[in-house]
Amino acid sequence: MTPALLAIACLFAITLCYSKTCAASPFGNCRKCKGFGFAMKTDRKGRLKRGKHCRRCNGVGKRIRVGRWLYNRAARLHRDGTR
Repeated sequence: MTPALLAIACLFAITLCYSKTCAASPFGNCRKCKGFGFAMKTDRKGRLKRGKHCRRCNGVGKRIRVGRWLYNRAARLHRDGTR
C-alpha cells in the first residue's frame, strides 16, 4: 500500500469511529468543568469544595459533540428544504 492510501484509510476509520460515537452518545462532558457542572476549588486547608456554577454548560455538565451538532444542523436544513 502506498502511504497516501494508508493515510486515507486511517482517516476514514477515524471518521467512522467518531460518527459511531456521536450516534451512540451525542453528549460529552463539558471541557471547562470536566462534567461536574461547577468548578472545583480548595479551601485554606487544601480540601476540595464546590465552586461556582459552570457558565459554559449551565451547570448540567454535558455538551453536544461537534459531529452531532453538524448532523443536527444538516438534518434541520434538509427538513426545512423539503417542506
